[in-house]
Amino acid sequence: MGNLSSLMFPLLLVLLAVPLFLSARKQKRAVAEQQALLNSLEPGDRVMTTSGLYATVADASDETTIELEIADGVVTTWLRQAVREKVVADADETDAVVDDVEDADAVVDAPVQQDTKK
Repeated sequence: MGNLSSLMFPLLLVLLAVPLFLSARKQKRAVAEQQALLNSLEPGDRVMTTSGLYATVADASDETTIELEIADGVVTTWLRQAVREKVVADADETDAVVDDVEDADAVVDAPVQQDTKK
C-alpha cells in the first residue's frame, strides 16, 4: 500500500500541471495572433474595435496609436490594442442589403388598401 500512496502525489501534480500548461500555451498563441494583427494594419483596412465600432484605418504609422475614420471626414485616435479584428467586406452581404432596399421600395410603391368596414 505504501507504493501506491507514494505514486499518488506525483500523479496528482501531473494531472494539475497539464491543463495549466495547455492553457498557458493557448493564451500565448492568442496574444501572438493579436499582435500580428495589430502590426499588419494599413490605411484602408476595415476594422472593428473592442467596443464594437466599425471604422476604416486612416493612418497606422504610430506604434502605439492608430487613426480611425468612423464617418466621412471624421478621424479619431485610438490605442492599437482597441482594434479587435479586421472586417472583410462580403459581396453577398452587400447584394442582400441592396435587394432588401429594392424590395422595400416595391412595398412602398404598392397601392394601399383601406379598410372600408366600420
